[in-house]
Amino acid sequence: MPHLIVDYSANLEQEIDMSAFCDHLRRAAVKIDAFPDAGIRVRAIPAPHWSIADGNPHHGYVDISIRLRAGRPDDVKTAATQAIFAAAHDFLAPLMASRPLALSLEMRDIDPALSPKAGTIRDHLKD
Repeated sequence: MPHLIVDYSANLEQEIDMSAFCDHLRRAAVKIDAFPDAGIRVRAIPAPHWSIADGNPHHGYVDISIRLRAGRPDDVKTAATQAIFAAAHDFLAPLMASRPLALSLEMRDIDPALSPKAGTIRDHLKD
C-alpha cells in the first residue's frame, strides 16, 4: 500500500490526460520513504453523473483518496498528504486557472487485520 484512487467528473476527460496524471502522482508517491514502491497503486475512475454547487455542468472535480495500511505516525501521514496534494495541485493548476474545478484529497488508514494481501509484484521488481 498505498492505493491512490482518483475519482473525477467525466467532463474532464478531454481536458486532463489521466494516464499522465496517475503517473505524476505515482512519481510523487515513490519519493515518500514511508510508501514502498511495490505497494503503490494509482488509478482513476470517471464519474459519468455528478452535480456540483449551482448545477452548472461545466463545474468539475478531482477527488483523491489514499488508502494506507495503518501503523504510520501522524506526522508521516501529514507530510505524505501534503506532498501528494501539492503534486496534484501543480499538475492541475493550469486547468484550475481556466475553469471551475474542485480538488480534494483524503488519506485514511486500513486495518491490516481486515485487509489480506497476496501478490508477486515484488518478485519481479529490479533491485
